[in-house]
Amino acid sequence: MAAKKLDAIIFGATGFTGKYTVLEAVSVLKGLSWGIAGRNQEKLQSVLKEMSAKSKTDLSQTPIIIADVNNEASLLEMAQRCRIVVNTAGPYRFFGENVVKACIESGTHHVDVSGEPQYMESIQLKYNDLARERGVYVISACGFDSIPADLGVVFVEKNFDGVVNSVENFVHFGVKGGTKGTGSASLNTGTWESAIHAIANRSESIAIRRKLFPDRLPKFHPELKPRAPLSIANEVGKVILPFPEPDLPVVMRSQRYLYENEKKRPIQMQAYMLYPSRWVAGVVVFLAAVIGILAKFSLGRQLLLKYPSFFSGGMASRDGPSEERMERTFFRMTMKATGWPKSQKLVESSTPLSKTLTVQITGPNPAYGSACVALLSTAKTILNESDKMPSTGGVLPPGAAFSKTSLISELEKHEHGIKYEIVANK
Repeated sequence: MAAKKLDAIIFGATGFTGKYTVLEAVSVLKGLSWGIAGRNQEKLQSVLKEMSAKSKTDLSQTPIIIADVNNEASLLEMAQRCRIVVNTAGPYRFFGENVVKACIESGTHHVDVSGEPQYMESIQLKYNDLARERGVYVISACGFDSIPADLGVVFVEKNFDGVVNSVENFVHFGVKGGTKGTGSASLNTGTWESAIHAIANRSESIAIRRKLFPDRLPKFHPELKPRAPLSIANEVGKVILPFPEPDLPVVMRSQRYLYENEKKRPIQMQAYMLYPSRWVAGVVVFLAAVIGILAKFSLGRQLLLKYPSFFSGGMASRDGPSEERMERTFFRMTMKATGWPKSQKLVESSTPLSKTLTVQITGPNPAYGSACVALLSTAKTILNESDKMPSTGGVLPPGAAFSKTSLISELEKHEHGIKYEIVANK
């Protein structure tokens, strides 16, 4: 007799992100049937034991599925065991495509926390039509990259009461009470490795985007021009630098989808990281330049991956962040939207911008708390609200996929969830 089909399977559960996804699943997936998957039975059992203790919940009867990214038969068997695969096994550049293929073949939905533009866009290029034919949703960037930003733009537009021309997003990371006693690392090396490969292969995105989007979006007026690096943003009183990928390309993929399929005027966006001083921002620029140069060469990448703590200024380590640091880490996004109070032409408007809306998006532990809650919430939303999602399936960015669902409300329910609120409306 075949085993009963589960609602969800968390794949890659023994990884750093994976095990904290298991922890958050106790509350987020409550009422649903779920299991965990990976290569090693003993390690999977160890994760269940550890997360049982942390959550004060008996997880010993949680189904365990053995699956390996290099064994397509095992991936297919895993995908056939559930309605949706929650994939935490990165870097997705190397390990993601086989899982997506197995899910599409099995008619199983797929979500992941990839922040790798090349992977996301190549998957859309290769598999969007097939996913739609099979009625499967494949949605990446469902963690901190890029649920806060992409759904933030959706939230802005729903509350703007007019037409949004552009959004500027100011991103702040902090540690409550300071970093003393918490350890300096804020990232696990798996996240660091994904970032290094994304930087090294950034040029691939240009070729992929040309194939994926042969027609350019129309130009809009007034154009939102990027602010000067190291300038001070008066809205938040901090020094700014451009926020690194992938938020901007993910948001623009959502805006393109809504423009092409719903004839909605796309929203322009720029995103910035906040720093307390030009000195601190200057050090970040220097480190980023070193990493960018080294990442272009094989030997340089080897050094970056071998010594993550040194090259990241202590931000990444093989052990990942301490429990104390994760509990005290938070993020805050301040989104300022500008536009018009009444409907304008789809492409252009000569009417001066006369309306603003400022929104704040906050959450704890962005890399391994809010991200895991967001990932599981997207899976739950697909299972419960597919009738509110576009088409019959496809490879979609989050904003396009979930714009008409209650995902934002779901995110706000949980202790480590994400909050969206209006702070100014002029």
